[in-house]
Amino acid sequence: MEAKDIISSGILELYATGLASQEEEKLVRQYATIYPEVAVELVQIEDSMELYVRSFGIQPASSVKDKIFEQINADDATSKIVMPGNYSTEGSSAKVIGINPYWKFATAASIALLVGSVALNIIMFNKSSHTTQSLEQAQQELAGLKEDNKSMEDDMQVVQNKYSKPVSLHGLEASPDAAAKIFWMENTGEVYIDPSNLPEAPAGKQYQLWGIVDGKPVDGGMILTSKKGDKYRIQKMKTFGKVEAFAVTLENESGNVTPKGPMFVMGKM
Repeated sequence: MEAKDIISSGILELYATGLASQEEEKLVRQYATIYPEVAVELVQIEDSMELYVRSFGIQPASSVKDKIFEQINADDATSKIVMPGNYSTEGSSAKVIGINPYWKFATAASIALLVGSVALNIIMFNKSSHTTQSLEQAQQELAGLKEDNKSMEDDMQVVQNKYSKPVSLHGLEASPDAAAKIFWMENTGEVYIDPSNLPEAPAGKQYQLWGIVDGKPVDGGMILTSKKGDKYRIQKMKTFGKVEAFAVTLENESGNVTPKGPMFVMGKM
């Protein structure tokens, strides 16, 4: 049996709550000696139980102890028992019958079982909650991977389109190492841009695309450079019927009707 099988079997929880048989206790001690991870798990379970007891334990009043010892040390008491109907024992002493020690032990055992059961349920609940959290995290990661895969498929459709004409935009004086790429659809005039090689825009600033038409810049839309901390890939911009060149400037986030910020990249058709 491997350590993970021992941990998932529930025998460690039985041991920690005192509900394990002598044979099971012996096995747990052997497992803890052989497998360090079992020993660590057992310590964690015992710590969890101790934390639970400290958190939910009830401190009895100081007078309870005195009353218990008074009852134990008291002499056998006598009392009058009135029987229903015509029977009466008034004037005679009634014998007080003590509780059989068996029932004392049975009661104590029942309480121990109840406490152990509650602690065991809490431990198993915590394990179940951890498993649920792990499952939810895995589902979120899978959803993210599916979203990334869909984005890549969309990008490839643009790149591989038979009408797609790529136009490279090269860095200018404002940022010589910057670059971007335009994909212009010759049949529809649709424009897509890959801005992944543009520097991260400063706070309050955003890149804006311009199409040079008849020698004048025409707004092509604001460019998104990041999404949830990741680089934005290919995105659709405004459509141009005809265009001579493309350029990207750094503007205020609201954008401008005409370019006012520094030009980062430019490329001719």
